[in-house]
Amino acid sequence: MKNMLFKLIVVGRVKDVHYQAKINEFIQRLNAFGKIEIQELRDDTVEKESAAILKALENERGWVVILDERGENITSVELANKFSSCDRKIVLVIGGAFGFTDEVRKRADYLLALSKFTVTHEMARLLLAEQLYRACTIIAGKKYHH
Repeated sequence: MKNMLFKLIVVGRVKDVHYQAKINEFIQRLNAFGKIEIQELRDDTVEKESAAILKALENERGWVVILDERGENITSVELANKFSSCDRKIVLVIGGAFGFTDEVRKRADYLLALSKFTVTHEMARLLLAEQLYRACTIIAGKKYHH
């Protein structure tokens, strides 16, 4: 398995220490498969958050995945397949409570829905961290997935 390179651009901070502990656990586990960078942006209006996201993506050459309720719902194996066929850094973006402007969606190479449910920012970060780890174990043929 090649070394994966992930960058997470996220709006807001995780305030609950229990969520943060689990997110950190999966981030630590991911280190066995590659590198992960996290860039936190300040909570604000949708317009200001979207402008900050676009600025963060300005010089980004990676595959940009926007996590959005309008995105595609796929399985963990399908996500792993998308990652394994990607030959560049994978940049994943989680917006604020009210989502993104259409400008941000247009910047995406791929729109991904974590769930049809609406979940909190903290849950979204935890779910994404776990799914990144799961995808890496699937690609590497490890037993975590089943």
